[in-house]
Amino acid sequence: MISVEVLTGPFDRVPVVLRTGEQAAKVVETYGFAGTQGTVLEGQLLRGPGPSDTLFILMHPSSTLQLMPVPEALAARGHHVLCAASRYPKNDSALIMEKVVLDLGAWVRWAREHAGYQRVVLLGWSGGGSLSLLYQAEAESPTITDTPAGDPVDVAGAGLVPADAVVFIAAHLSRAETLTEWLDPSVTDETNPDLRDPGLDIYAANPVFAPPYDAGFVAGFRAAQRARNQRITDWARAELHRLRRDGGAETERPFLVHRTMCDVRWLDAGLDPNDRRPGWCYLGDPRTANVGPAGLARFTTLRSWLSQWSLSESRTSGPRNAARVHRTPVLQIENSADDAVPAAHNAIVRAALATPDKEYVLIKGATHYYKGQPAELGRCVAAIESWGRARGLVA
Repeated sequence: MISVEVLTGPFDRVPVVLRTGEQAAKVVETYGFAGTQGTVLEGQLLRGPGPSDTLFILMHPSSTLQLMPVPEALAARGHHVLCAASRYPKNDSALIMEKVVLDLGAWVRWAREHAGYQRVVLLGWSGGGSLSLLYQAEAESPTITDTPAGDPVDVAGAGLVPADAVVFIAAHLSRAETLTEWLDPSVTDETNPDLRDPGLDIYAANPVFAPPYDAGFVAGFRAAQRARNQRITDWARAELHRLRRDGGAETERPFLVHRTMCDVRWLDAGLDPNDRRPGWCYLGDPRTANVGPAGLARFTTLRSWLSQWSLSESRTSGPRNAARVHRTPVLQIENSADDAVPAAHNAIVRAALATPDKEYVLIKGATHYYKGQPAELGRCVAAIESWGRARGLVA
């Protein structure tokens, strides 16, 4: 029997659809209407019972967030929350981060100029954290005129409207930096994931090295992860060059990246310690997640790899963009039992933030999704409200 639950709450769910003036890409990046009819963006406005001059905007590069605990909890408290999707909802295979920034810009402009909100707060949860920092950095000091693949994309000339504040919550450094720390360095042949270096295969039935790992092994493991990311980057660049040189109908190429959920921290809780569950990650058993279809960057393309996954080419680095945010208040919320975001990422971003108005809150015991944690979720919402009230952002 199929169980059906109708989602209700003390707030309204209002669908919002935007069509931007941007032309369809020469290379179709998304399957269906949005990829063939220009750029169409969909979102849900979670609207509390009363009016509000402030809109919280949550946007993830590829996920849709309208069913996540934080936006629902904020809306239940009477706030207005827009869960905004990019042009790549639930499919990041061909995602271009520079275009996601343009999509977020369209939502911020809609909030200001069409919906009538006086204040906009970017709430960057998980992968939305580095996106929010990149957006705000470009809104304060625009620089981007092309993608890492060299395709034109005029972020600098888009007239991005700065947000009034940013909340960086349960968020990692960036997709590229996080993927690199999760790449399985034992893979020696990208076309055959069964060919592995036993000295780096921590998920082997009888691994050469077992936890707890010493500093020398960890250093070599991290270096091998960075080297694998760079090998894929070099190959992607060479393939793009070849396709352009040949001048045929093929201008892009999809490919697989095997084994992308492998981190010594998940097996050795003494590394970068927090309150997370040992031997576990946000996708479950990391050994299974490493080879599953839902891993980071499992399906990607040459251009998308360079834009969102390449450690050396992607422009989404959280520390680099945090250092470019000079005028915007930033609240950083860390969940102490986060089983997705490494604890060290929070301190790195906090140290890099250039804004003088920055505040840090630790939610003790909170996991990445606040699943089954109403008390921890309540403390998160209370922290956002208190911080916002102190700055005149919320009533």
